[in-house]
Amino acid sequence: MKEIPYILSVQHIRKEYSGNEQTLALEDVTFQVKRGELVAIVGPSGCGKTTLLKTIAGLLTPTEGMVLIENRKIEGPEKDIVLVFQEYNRSLLPWRTVLKNVEFALEVNSYPSSEKKVKVEKYIEMVGLRGFEKYYPWQLSGGMQQRVAIARALAYGPKILLMDEPFGSLDARMREELEDELLRLWEELGITIVFVTHDLDEAIYVCDRLLVLSERPAIVLEDIPINLKRPRNQLATRSDPTFIEYRNKAYKLFKQKSLENQKT
Repeated sequence: MKEIPYILSVQHIRKEYSGNEQTLALEDVTFQVKRGELVAIVGPSGCGKTTLLKTIAGLLTPTEGMVLIENRKIEGPEKDIVLVFQEYNRSLLPWRTVLKNVEFALEVNSYPSSEKKVKVEKYIEMVGLRGFEKYYPWQLSGGMQQRVAIARALAYGPKILLMDEPFGSLDARMREELEDELLRLWEELGITIVFVTHDLDEAIYVCDRLLVLSERPAIVLEDIPINLKRPRNQLATRSDPTFIEYRNKAYKLFKQKSLENQKT
């Protein structure tokens, strides 16, 4: 059987919201993601990045266009895709312990109790929370809470992990620590990740490819392959002249498009 070249295909997505006034969030967004890739998406605040992720996950229906996973059209909430939001403290269940929060991902499937326990413990350990199984979310730091959210998402066993500015509310040190933790997990599990962030440096640091979106209504301004050696290192990678070239290229795209919009 011929292997499908792309696990995810986003084809001419247009998303318009109707209300007192019609709002066009996405104008024409097209891109593909290969199996096992880590693709980062950046764009100005309010350009429609979250709308795009929700559409890929099947939580929103596009006005035009379609999203395919393994050549199958997504027509509703997709079981093979999990979306991790920035507001991890709202997604965790405060009355459940760390263990029970992660276990929640398995309750939709009929796993035997013994298998469920092994699976939950595996992902708790993978995100560095062994020993915190009986803690409640409110007893943990923000970074630890986000680790719980990531462990729960991974325990579900998705083919694609979508992340919507997952480290945006954390301090700089914790943010860098979780960036490296994410890369470790990605390399270990071989999972496909689409990572949205407003931080250009963060996007370049983690990804294989960088998709630069325009201001709303969004289009893809450019799809930039990021050829920085792995494993990445917070000091060495960010000081690499090639890293700086990528950042300058993406920044100029933002600036140029913004000036064009001001003239029209």
